[in-house]
Amino acid sequence: MTETGRVTSSVAAPRALVTALRPRQWVKNVLVAAAPLAAGRLGERSVALDTVLAFLLFCLAASSVYLANDVVDAPADRAHPTKHTRPVAAGTLSVPVAVTASAVLAVLAVVSPLFLDRPRLALTVAVYLALGHAYNAGLKHQRVLDMSIVSGLFVLRAIGGGVAADLPLSRWFLIVASFGSLFMVAGKRYSELSVMGDGAAMTRRSLAGYSPSYLRFVWSIAAAVTITAYCLWAFEVGDRAGAVPWGPLSVAPFVVALLRFALDIDGGAAGAPEEIALRDRVLLSLGAIWLLVFSLGAFHV
Repeated sequence: MTETGRVTSSVAAPRALVTALRPRQWVKNVLVAAAPLAAGRLGERSVALDTVLAFLLFCLAASSVYLANDVVDAPADRAHPTKHTRPVAAGTLSVPVAVTASAVLAVLAVVSPLFLDRPRLALTVAVYLALGHAYNAGLKHQRVLDMSIVSGLFVLRAIGGGVAADLPLSRWFLIVASFGSLFMVAGKRYSELSVMGDGAAMTRRSLAGYSPSYLRFVWSIAAAVTITAYCLWAFEVGDRAGAVPWGPLSVAPFVVALLRFALDIDGGAAGAPEEIALRDRVLLSLGAIWLLVFSLGAFHV
């Protein structure tokens, strides 16, 4: 009986650690490919390898932040309808192991690019980690700042891909990345508030200072700026393209996809944007169409 218990524990602990790394959320790190794709150079071997490197580093950094977040949020997560199953909150992963793993991943994420002579990439990842851990340390409870920091973490991923491949970043690209991220984050907060209702503040303290109308205002403004900046960016790409204006044509699937995601937000289903992106087949199809059309423009087909 005791021997069986030991075997179960030895298997469960690594499994709990892997779960706490949140590998499903690594899909967010695909944003590192945005700058190389926009520049039309993602097909180059060196750029593709640099992009993969950036992706792996941000996976390490993101998991470091997730582990620290789970340790800090464990008491609140136990009261949440879905987050109570997270390993630290559920007690399947000890706090010392989670903290140690978080520190190791953070060091690997920053030191690895230094060994590869990529100081700018190391700095970008270090800023990401600093913001992420500052968020966990208390800034998550500050209204507006909490959304700004999470949006900033998305933008740093996008910047990281450009820095890794040593590519210039368009001002329109940065605006789209910034306000598109704010749109998703405000939508996530709106969905959390809609689902949790009066108990929202028990799981995320900053939600006590938000109202549905304010969050709707934020994600509406962010969506408007994102669409405007994307149109300007797409026409800029179109000016460099060939006979077919693929850049401007990509505006249609982009806007429709944004409207589809806004529908999920309005229905309170955007609490986990990465899950919607993987589960909503219509949204996936629109994203694939947009990616194809925009890629044709970026690569001057």
